[in-house]
Amino acid sequence: MSKNNFSCCSKSKISREATSLNKFLKVFVEENRLKIFCLLKNGPLCVCEISQCLKLPQNLISHHLKVLKDFGLVSSYRKGLKIFYQLKYKTVEKYLKLLNKYLLH
Repeated sequence: MSKNNFSCCSKSKISREATSLNKFLKVFVEENRLKIFCLLKNGPLCVCEISQCLKLPQNLISHHLKVLKDFGLVSSYRKGLKIFYQLKYKTVEKYLKLLNKYLLH
């Protein structure tokens, strides 16, 4: 096969991107984080709303939101006494493009 078929896999580039993509995928190994992510696709929610939907304790929801936030997939803002969480679409798009590049092209 010609080298052109593997242009996405140059040694330095694949190492960096593969590591980044691996970390992204590990975030969703935990099923509850994936569920939270799916809920946030519909718009911002506070911990109590997510807790009600998933029937999980608020402290567990907060833990998972911290993981998503630390990875840069969600952001938060305060509205009154509540903190709302929302997806950071630019970061999500970045990882989806990378996933598409490695798995489909």
